[in-house]
Amino acid sequence: MLQAKLEPKVLDVLKEKIQLIDTDEGAIYLVGPINLPVNLYGETVVFQWYCWLNRCQVTNNYQEIIDQLSSANLAEYQQSSVLVYGDFKDADDALIRMHSICHTGDIFGSKRCDCGYQLKQSMKNIADHGAGALFYLANHEGRGIGLFSKAMAYVLQENGYDTVEANESLGFVDDSRNYEDAIRVLKTLRTKPVKLMTNNPKKLEALQNAGLPISGREPLWGDKSEFNEGYLQTKIQRSGHMEEERTYPND
Repeated sequence: MLQAKLEPKVLDVLKEKIQLIDTDEGAIYLVGPINLPVNLYGETVVFQWYCWLNRCQVTNNYQEIIDQLSSANLAEYQQSSVLVYGDFKDADDALIRMHSICHTGDIFGSKRCDCGYQLKQSMKNIADHGAGALFYLANHEGRGIGLFSKAMAYVLQENGYDTVEANESLGFVDDSRNYEDAIRVLKTLRTKPVKLMTNNPKKLEALQNAGLPISGREPLWGDKSEFNEGYLQTKIQRSGHMEEERTYPND
C-alpha cells in the first residue's frame, strides 16, 4: 500500500483527537471521542466512541504512526474500544462494564451464552444511569483462547464437556483475559470512583489491584434459557462467578 504525506490540516484535526498513553512495552494510541448514535432497543442513544491501538513506538509524530499503519493490514487484527456516555470524566457516579468480545453472542445473537444480552443491557444501564462507559475488549474471545479455539471448545461442549473442561482439554486455562490496557485507558478518561457491572470477581479484583477507586458492583444476569442454563451454572460452580442478587428478567 502506498504511503502518502498527510496534509497539514488533516494532521491538525487528528492531533486534536489522539492521545498517547505510555505503557511498559511502548504506547497506547487512543483516538476519540467520536459521536456514535446507537440503536438501543428502538431508541437512538448517542455515545462517545474511542478506539485504541498498541504500538512499540512512542512518538507524538502521528505522520510516522500513520505511515506504519498504511503498510500494516489492521483489518487482520483486533482493536479494543470504549463507548462513553454522559459526563464520564467529572460525574460523581459512573457505571462501567468491561465486556469481552463475543463473536457468536454479540454479532449473531447466540443463546449458548449470555454475552449478547449483557452487551446491550449494560449499554442501556449506562444510559439510564446518566454517566458511564462500556469497554469492548479485543483478544478476549472465548475467555482469551480465540475464535477458532472457541469453535473447537463448542464441539467438545456438544459432547458433554462444560465450558471449563472444554478450554482445559484444549490446553488452555479457564480464563486468560488481561485488563491492563483497558485499565490504563479508564485511568486516562476518569479518576473518580466507578461502579462495575459484573458477576465475575476476577474483573473486580483486576480494577482493585490497579488502584482504581471502586464505589460498588452491580450484577448483570439475564437471558437464561434452555440453551445456556448449564453454561450459567458452570460460571458459578466452576469459574467463581458471584450469584448473590441473581435475577433473570425473563424468568
